[in-house]
Amino acid sequence: MQILEEIGIDFEEIHYLKNPLSLEQLKELSKSLNLAPGEFVRKGDIKKLDLNIELTNDKDVFQHMVKYPKIIERPIILKGNKAVIGRPPEKLMELF
Repeated sequence: MQILEEIGIDFEEIHYLKNPLSLEQLKELSKSLNLAPGEFVRKGDIKKLDLNIELTNDKDVFQHMVKYPKIIERPIILKGNKAVIGRPPEKLMELF
């Protein structure tokens, strides 16, 4: 957020831990990221929550993302129909 503020980019912050994304929103996000859902999960949180997820099974991953939004990688920056995971922060520049 600091980088976006420094370069003068307006943004909306979405707290998907408080307001989880729907299955449809997650599918659109996957398309925008150009990543399979198993590629934008926090594997450490999956382990901490002791979840048994088949990361190559998109349906399984999406179902777990809906139920456990904490496993979704963050931050994710979306601009139009493109998105990037904001780690490292330099990845933001791919959108701007």
